[in-house]
Amino acid sequence: MNYFTDMTWKDSIKDIIDVGIVSYIIYHVILLVRGTRAVQLLKGILFLVIIWAISTWFDLYTLKWLMNQMFTFGVLAVIIIFQPELRRALEQLGRGKLFGRTSAENEEVTKLISEVIKAINYLSRRKIGALIVFERETGLNEYTESGIPMKSIISSELIINIFIPNTPLHDGAMIVQSSQIAAAACYLPLSENPFISKELGTRHRAAIGISEVGDAVAIVVSEETGQISLAMNGQVVRDIKEESLISKLYEELRPNATVKEKRSPFWKRKGDDNNG
Repeated sequence: MNYFTDMTWKDSIKDIIDVGIVSYIIYHVILLVRGTRAVQLLKGILFLVIIWAISTWFDLYTLKWLMNQMFTFGVLAVIIIFQPELRRALEQLGRGKLFGRTSAENEEVTKLISEVIKAINYLSRRKIGALIVFERETGLNEYTESGIPMKSIISSELIINIFIPNTPLHDGAMIVQSSQIAAAACYLPLSENPFISKELGTRHRAAIGISEVGDAVAIVVSEETGQISLAMNGQVVRDIKEESLISKLYEELRPNATVKEKRSPFWKRKGDDNNG
């Protein structure tokens, strides 16, 4: 209390700047580790800290001693465990990208969309069925685990090869996480919406189903007609035009896509085609 009583306006400004800088650093560290295995490791460390606090509060001598020993060597263990993440952070800091990631991420999204559009246009012309799902805020690990893990850089050639008929990975969904192909041949929940058109097959119902259980975006290529469809929020636009598809994908997948103006649903906007 004496600290606050004796505080001058200069001290207040200094403390605000101090807290602001630390908060900014913590925020970007969270962005750095989000979507990596470091998140699970951090949860484990937090659990150990809680155990240590309980042992200290209730004066559990043996448990407290054990936790103290773990924390003694914990710094070295953290450096070893988080070596890939620390290396990536230092590389980004050296390139000046740690605190200015938006531009680089926008370039990644643009490249991702370009490769996907090339692939689905090829598949559409040849009437090769495909189902591509983009993870957003809601995690899709439950569904990636049902398929074949890939962790591959996205390219149109790879996407095309995945969906070529009679190959091991063609039957199922390809899931994209953090601008890379996380898994292929994944099983998705089918929509049970009774109002879905009877013309729609399993791929379309799976695309609608995954968009109902979260905020994922799904693209479907019909093997009967070659039409390209886009599913979001439990709705589907069939035979969507390329310009509309590119625009919508960029709008939904860009880094700041979670902070958007309130707008009418995309399937009701003028200029888009009929929904199913």
